[in-house]
Amino acid sequence: MLIRFGPADMSQLTRKSITIGASCLLLLWASSFAAAQASKGRQLRAGAATSNITPQLGGNIVGGFAPFPSTHIHDELHVRCLVLDDGAVKLVFVVCDLLGIDRQVSDEARAILEKDLGIPPSHVLISATHTHSAISALGKDARILGQTMDEYQRFVARWIVDGVKRAVNLLRPAEIAWGTAEAPEHVNNRRWHMKPNSPALVNPFGKMDKVKMNPPVASPDLVEPAGPVDPTISFIAVREPNAKPIAVFTAYSLHYVGGVGPGHVSADYFGMYCDELTRLLGVERQTPAFVALLANGTSGDINNINFREKRPKKAPYEQMKYVADDVAQKVHASLAKATYRDNITLDARYRESTIGTRRPTKELVEWAKKTLEERPRKPGKTDMPAIYAERTLRMAEHPAVLKLPLQAFRIGDMALATMPCEVFCEIGLEFKKRSPIQPAFMVSLNHGYFGYLPTPKHHELGGYETWLGTNRLEVRASEKMLDALLDMTGELKANRK
Repeated sequence: MLIRFGPADMSQLTRKSITIGASCLLLLWASSFAAAQASKGRQLRAGAATSNITPQLGGNIVGGFAPFPSTHIHDELHVRCLVLDDGAVKLVFVVCDLLGIDRQVSDEARAILEKDLGIPPSHVLISATHTHSAISALGKDARILGQTMDEYQRFVARWIVDGVKRAVNLLRPAEIAWGTAEAPEHVNNRRWHMKPNSPALVNPFGKMDKVKMNPPVASPDLVEPAGPVDPTISFIAVREPNAKPIAVFTAYSLHYVGGVGPGHVSADYFGMYCDELTRLLGVERQTPAFVALLANGTSGDINNINFREKRPKKAPYEQMKYVADDVAQKVHASLAKATYRDNITLDARYRESTIGTRRPTKELVEWAKKTLEERPRKPGKTDMPAIYAERTLRMAEHPAVLKLPLQAFRIGDMALATMPCEVFCEIGLEFKKRSPIQPAFMVSLNHGYFGYLPTPKHHELGGYETWLGTNRLEVRASEKMLDALLDMTGELKANRK
């Protein structure tokens, strides 16, 4: 049957053809645009905020062998928070102005963040700077596991949550850059080989070590440092598309500097660095506020003391400010050369690694009990044999193995890994060298405080960081944890989209 179309029918068919063609073109364009956007990556957003965790006066300042009451607040302590969001994944960075945080504090804060914001605990980093002039967030005794959280620990956990929530509230379009600066003049390895039979090598257990931590400055018995230093400052910077700064997350492998006033609470050079970088960027009164963060890199065997020569006595905070200002100036200069991008993707890995603990021998337990019978520990007194006798008995109560939190982040084409210890410098250098993602760096004291982390080689040398009670983990712990982090970083590389 022959079908004839009139003029009206032809006109309607033409309009339908045009409509269908336009729709196809629109779908094709949308598909191409989506593909282009996918190839570019997701639009990054970032937000940052701080919370004040300054304690009341009277709490004990930790960092030395004999805690003492705080009598003055020199500068406020903070929780500093940065949140990155690529549209599918959020990563949270938290740095606390504390000597360390008990694992329970981190677990509590991350559990609340998951419940309230839906952010997985694996995507939240919570580390401590290791200032030695803060109140303890480690509980009554860092060597007693599973204590009930005290009032200050609950206070810190609550303000971590609030700081992160405010950072999430401030999420906005952002660009990101990463880079490094060099500051070799502030870092010295504090473990030294000494001349044989030097009195400085006698340890609290009545034995002779092969190296000395913090030996007498300019001693004629000095031979050479027992390890390297890491002079590199690593940073991640985020800003708005109009170049307005949002935050700079930094890591530097330098222990605290110290030199505070008597009974003073202070964030040490970590806090001063944050203030100085803010000043150098000219954003002291910016709204929303710019946030600088300085995390502890791998400084378990590194400090600011040049042991070869004595330096003139300095006023309280003088050396601290000198280091903080210089590090900030070096980072500021590198920021000016940084290349920003807005289309990166984010990812995270988290593992609970099974690590053995150090166990005192029967003979060592007997020595500890006898020592404490003869010279009972006196509060406020630095009696090293009594202190380590007490710590030895604490270690005898430890479980044979612990589950330690390890974490790795991928931010675009760079990586960051963490351990919950005071990590030796050469472990951080090894991770930087071997990480499947380059560039890479490491942060210490994340999600807990489990003592110093020397390498097996340093266990053979002895010294403060290897003494039972200062060191709590098996001799090969550093190798096991580093291998796990390298494996996790390899997964992040393989999973890159």
